[in-house]
Formats: sequence, structure tokens, C-alpha cells
Amino acid sequence: MHMTQRDGALDLLKWLALLSMVLDHLRYVGYSVDILYAPGRLAFPWFCLAMAANVSRAREVTHQWRYLGWLILFSAISEIPYRIFIPDPDTLNVLPTLVLGLLVARGWQDETLPSRLLAVGAVMLGALFSERLMFGFFGVLLPLAMLLVIRRPWYFSLFPGLVCMAANQWHVLYASARFGSSAALFGIATCLIAPLLGLFLLRHASRFKPPPMRRWAYALYPAHFLALLALRQLLA
Repeated sequence: MHMTQRDGALDLLKWLALLSMVLDHLRYVGYSVDILYAPGRLAFPWFCLAMAANVSRAREVTHQWRYLGWLILFSAISEIPYRIFIPDPDTLNVLPTLVLGLLVARGWQDETLPSRLLAVGAVMLGALFSERLMFGFFGVLLPLAMLLVIRRPWYFSLFPGLVCMAANQWHVLYASARFGSSAALFGIATCLIAPLLGLFLLRHASRFKPPPMRRWAYALYPAHFLALLALRQLLA
């Protein structure tokens, strides 16, 4: 899979991941919309795939550290609006998971000792603080799982699909599915096929030219919490 300097397919994947995330969080606006749970499962694996795509084509190490710095900055900025919008959150917002995931994926790609040590440290932090991280330990590993299959045949996508399902508390989904929950059934199916769908987009949607996601796009994460909070207050 060849990626150009400004890859329209990659930008499209990011926009669709953002849309999926907003749909997922609409479940907290005030109405019972469990139907949005399944499409919401696309957001995290597609963001991880976009991260893996950036890591796989990166030529400069400084670009990766800049990428990491922006993630860390907005991890801190986003925590307050996240906690205001999500009632009684059990975990941190999703960006710390992506920070650790980036370190792991980068450590696999870059064979230098500092990158490898940071990757090992990220894996250890993911294991130690799995309960405090959104999508847990397997969420930290998902960017690496995406990186491992990004240039392989489509059927390899089942591997990150299984990692994605594990990151989404597979035991809870499985138990709910056994009791006939359609949301859980569709959620499991979405987790399994999300990497395949994302890879299909990256390989076949290059003719699309959506607005490029640049550094300003990091602000969309905390901003969407504030926008949905305002919507919830309006509907109350």
C-alpha cells in the first residue's frame, strides 16, 4: 500500500473515526440510543490505524516526537471536559491510551535503544494501570497490532480485530450477547471487522480529498465534549 505525502484516504479515515466517536458519545446526551453503540466501536480502532499509518510512513524521528508531544498536551487539556461530560468516568480519557500505544508502535518500528526502552515502559504502564486506561492494556497494544498488518493481505486484519474486541471488554460483550443483546452482538461484529474496513479505506479511497486534518484537529477532541455538553443542557 503506497501512501502519498498528503493521503486523502488517511484524512478520510480520521474524519470517519471522529464522526464515529461523536455518534458514540451522543449516547450520553440524555436519550436512550443504544443503537449508536456498534458504530461507536469503529472510532478507537480507526484512530489506532491512522496512528499506525503515520508511524509506518514516518521518515523523521522528530516528527514522531512532535506527534507524541501534541498527544500528551491534549491528553491533559481534554481530561476536564471529559470528566464534566461523562458521568462518573472509571478511566482517563482516550488520549493517554493512544500516547502509550504510539510509544509501543514506535518502539517496534524504530530499533534505537531509547525507542525500545520507551516501548517497554509503555507496555509496563499499560499492564499496571490497565483499569485506569480507556480500552485497557489491549488498547495500548492495538496500534502495534494495526502496524503489524498494515501492509499484509486483508485476512491478517482478524488479528487486530481480536485485539480490538479484547480492548472493548470482550467478556462483558460476550455475556450480554448470550442474553440476546443486539447491541452487544453488533458491537462484537464491529470490533472484528473494524480493522478490515479501515484497511479497505486506506487502500481504495485515495481519490477522496476531504479537508486535511492538521494540528488544529487535536482540539476537536476536547471541543466535542463541550459541544455535546451544551446540547445536553439545551435538551434538559
